[in-house]
Amino acid sequence: MAADNQHSLSGIEERLYQETSEAAKIEPRMQHLIRISALTALGSERLLKTDMERALDAGVKAEEIDEAIYQGMAYSGLARALDAQQLLTDILADRGLEITADPGTVTADNRFAEGLKQQKAIFGAHIDDMHKNAKADERFLTVTQLTGFCFGDTYTRGELSLKERELLTFCYITALGGNWPQVKAHAGGNINMGTTRAELIDAISVMMPIIGFPKSLNALALVNEVAPAK
Repeated sequence: MAADNQHSLSGIEERLYQETSEAAKIEPRMQHLIRISALTALGSERLLKTDMERALDAGVKAEEIDEAIYQGMAYSGLARALDAQQLLTDILADRGLEITADPGTVTADNRFAEGLKQQKAIFGAHIDDMHKNAKADERFLTVTQLTGFCFGDTYTRGELSLKERELLTFCYITALGGNWPQVKAHAGGNINMGTTRAELIDAISVMMPIIGFPKSLNALALVNEVAPAK
């Protein structure tokens, strides 16, 4: 019976989970948040529930899991973020727990300005030129919402550091696939924030059983472009 389970999909998932967890040097807490982010991006409710349970059992704070979900809402979309948040709420309710505090730090009036600070902290002052040169009919998307929604509504929140949020963004975009210029840009953003080549490769390794090899190898190739092996 044990041999049969070893070759079942669930058995393979369990083995790969153990192997990647042991091989990656990135801290266990962040490994859990990386997996939860990738599973939220893919909309995999069964594995997401399992990984949320694992994370809570390992001592990851519910608030940190919730913020990992918030971080992806501008990337995998509000639909998947809301589904993941409801799943977390249900799991916490079963444990007699709930999240009561909102670590949001911005208002409707300052979310753009505060988001711009975070955007420039990651990508540099050239963001001002990008805003200046944006076409008039594209500004709502490439200026107003990119800065206000992607950065103002997410990167400014508490519980997770700016560096951690940028790493989770890299994970969300990689898990979605097909957005390779953005994966490369956020690989560079991570390097700017002090994330190492090894940490980026660890993040890809942790996600690999979830997202598959094509996405993993594409992301690895872009990490090699941005931060070549010495």
